[in-house]
Amino acid sequence: MCIRDRTYTTAFRWTSLTGGEDGLGGLKRGSIGPFNLDDALNYYVVVSVLSLGMLYLLLRLVRSPFGHVLMAIRENQLRATFQGYRRKNGKVGTRNYIGIMTSVNCSATVAAHIAREVERVRRQVGAEPVLAAVSGGVDSSVATALVLRAVGTQLRAVFVDTGLLRKDERQQVEAAFSKNLGAELNVVDASGVFLYALAGVIDPEQKRKIIGETFIRVFEQQARALGEPRFLVQGTIYPDVVESSAPDHSQAQRIKSHHNVGGLPSDMSFELGEPLRYLFKDEVRLVGEALGLPAELVWRQPFPGPGLAVRCLGEITRERLERLRAADAIFTGELIQAGLLGRRTPDEPGTIAQAFAVLLPVRSVGVMGDQRTYQEAVALRAVTTQDFMTADWAALPPELLSRVASRIVNEVAGVNRVVYDVTSKPPATIEWE
Repeated sequence: MCIRDRTYTTAFRWTSLTGGEDGLGGLKRGSIGPFNLDDALNYYVVVSVLSLGMLYLLLRLVRSPFGHVLMAIRENQLRATFQGYRRKNGKVGTRNYIGIMTSVNCSATVAAHIAREVERVRRQVGAEPVLAAVSGGVDSSVATALVLRAVGTQLRAVFVDTGLLRKDERQQVEAAFSKNLGAELNVVDASGVFLYALAGVIDPEQKRKIIGETFIRVFEQQARALGEPRFLVQGTIYPDVVESSAPDHSQAQRIKSHHNVGGLPSDMSFELGEPLRYLFKDEVRLVGEALGLPAELVWRQPFPGPGLAVRCLGEITRERLERLRAADAIFTGELIQAGLLGRRTPDEPGTIAQAFAVLLPVRSVGVMGDQRTYQEAVALRAVTTQDFMTADWAALPPELLSRVASRIVNEVAGVNRVVYDVTSKPPATIEWE
């Protein structure tokens, strides 16, 4: 098992968005490999890398419509990602997304990565207590488990009920945490605080920043009750950093502020610990498995830190959140029953990496029985992906979509229309906000 180390060595990655042919020099779809002439004396590899180098320099001089360059300086090394794509007939071409990632090394094993992070965490925190922000998702659970291995009883885990959770999420998180991680979990009901702060807010960036600051203020309050831990552990992963244009990607255009990166207040009292910061989602899961976490937790469906706030488009109210929860539960429940969600192997054909419902601030005319309705619409989103930096929409069976739509409009009050999102990433993001 292999972790792509984004700090020390130069490599390249070829990712085919639509499947099909192998990548440059025989690298398989989505694979990573260090560029070493001793290992890869291949004409096509050499020519391709030289060509990409010239293309990279050209794109730095001319703002190209085919891509953008994300630059960062870390430990005196230049790391760059060129993301380019060309659209043809509504699809992203198989050979048109190429990432150059200097500082990528496939020689690091999962075990070596864990050992390195454990040692780094121990050096960082010493004998001081540590606070862990637990959301119940894959990233925060793996981050907490890794830090728990490093510091043991110094760790204090806190789960904040924001009022923006999925149906029965709080109960599921408490059960999974106590069963699988073996550490005490402090549960805080801050739903009233979050919903009050978000009242009347419709801009997605503002939502994320409000949630990020409110999270920190709640954790600061908890810290005072738990002995003032100076360190806060978060499940930040690499796509969060890239999309938020964090300081180590300061020249990248911000796509959206993740609540745990670009949404953090500048005056927070914590020093952050982010042991997964330079890992993709598939790598996080490898680490989780190596730490001994069960499959139902490691392969749990991703859920954004801001929760339903970024799936409830427009104003956030308790009524609209309940509407969204009900629609989301119907959709994901049908997918699980059909065997399309929750599979362990992401490479298995038909595997859905993430699926959810989105409540739109759009009303349309409908008819129920003999009565006219004027109600909101729900969008369904299901994607296939390995690392969540790119994704394709899942081609779900029409009969399943029909059944889900029928159930939602009949069982969820206030919804009279259901649509299905058939947009890949890029150009869309997986989440709507």
